[in-house]
Amino acid sequence: MTVYATFCFLAAAAMLITFVNSKLGKWQNTIAITAGSLLLSLIIVIAGKNGFTQLREIAVTQLTEIDFEHFLLNGLLGFLLFAGGLGIKLESLKDQKWEITILALAATLFSTFFVGFALYYICQLIGLPLDLIYCLLFGSLISPTDPIAVLAIVKKLDAPKRISTQIEGESLFNDGFGLVIFVTLFNIAFSGQPLTVESVSMLFLHEAIGGIVYGFALGLLFHYLISATDDHAMELLLTIGVPTAGYVFGEMIGVSAPLAMVVAGIMIGNWTRKNGFSKESKAQLDHFWELVDEFLNGILFLLIGLSMLQFSFYKEDWIIMLIAIPLVLLARYLSVRLAYVGFNRFRSYNPYSVRILTWGGLRGGLALAMAMAVPAGVWVLPEKNIDVREIILVMTYGVVLFSILVQGSSIVPLINKAKDWQNKNE
Repeated sequence: MTVYATFCFLAAAAMLITFVNSKLGKWQNTIAITAGSLLLSLIIVIAGKNGFTQLREIAVTQLTEIDFEHFLLNGLLGFLLFAGGLGIKLESLKDQKWEITILALAATLFSTFFVGFALYYICQLIGLPLDLIYCLLFGSLISPTDPIAVLAIVKKLDAPKRISTQIEGESLFNDGFGLVIFVTLFNIAFSGQPLTVESVSMLFLHEAIGGIVYGFALGLLFHYLISATDDHAMELLLTIGVPTAGYVFGEMIGVSAPLAMVVAGIMIGNWTRKNGFSKESKAQLDHFWELVDEFLNGILFLLIGLSMLQFSFYKEDWIIMLIAIPLVLLARYLSVRLAYVGFNRFRSYNPYSVRILTWGGLRGGLALAMAMAVPAGVWVLPEKNIDVREIILVMTYGVVLFSILVQGSSIVPLINKAKDWQNKNE
């Protein structure tokens, strides 16, 4: 099959699972799709091991042709982040600007090093010779919360305003900072070139600050283009230009295209929505992008579940996966708890904030895509054909699945308690 044909069948499968879930289940669609694709993966694996079919080989071939890493990072990501930015209210963002900045920067950095050093010492205890730099690399890709997973699951649960703004804002902005940490550690691990404070600072300025500036310029350009026409169909079509040509050009000039999408989305979702769109477009903007968001999220979360088919699980893989899940959760809790020690000095918060930010700090396809960028062939246990890439991929996959299926499906009671407390204290 061609990549296009595979894409069509994946879209149809995602829509079928969503339809069945709407009739029989009460899960969030993204959780249902991930669970359904994971179940399908298990059926294919079991059938293949019992000699009934060669479906696994066919499925792996098609998944390899799609190339999950590039499909997400160079395709879906721009659309999903732009759609997320459109839904952010600027007034709420301003109210929580310091909290979001600290969570996106300091908490992510703390979590990266906590996970990295803790994992290194644990690996030494269990006899797995994984170097510190690779442990830190895993920490850098798993510490940022995934904006796609957070917006797809948590945002729709109507959490209290401040909590919702913090978790959404953090997830949208920390990927830029997390990417700089990941790229820096990636270069140390695999390029062999010495890095200086100056080179890291320039990387951050070029990627993160450059992405924000470019996103502002892009948002400004499309604001004026949209304001210059009264054709509501043209206005909606122009918004597609941001995550397509706008995203690709951002990658070409080397800035953080994901951050640019967030900034441009916030500008168009607030400034242009108020002053640039016609009445018809204002009514259709959210509906149009919610439809795009739902469609692309369905395919992404289906691919996350099916990615299991590409892994070969050894005993060591299962052990390190079971270690990674509670370790990442602990790092998330400590980073948020420490941030709130400072926050509580200046204003009061909902007592469930730390728990919701910890349990709702979901990881998703973005972490998996970064893990897939790790090159193969750096052996950890050569006698078992286990390399650094497989260990990082397996840990990431375990955390992502736990995050989506367990955390995503069990956060509702926490949010309901937070809403009850807020209603009683207003």
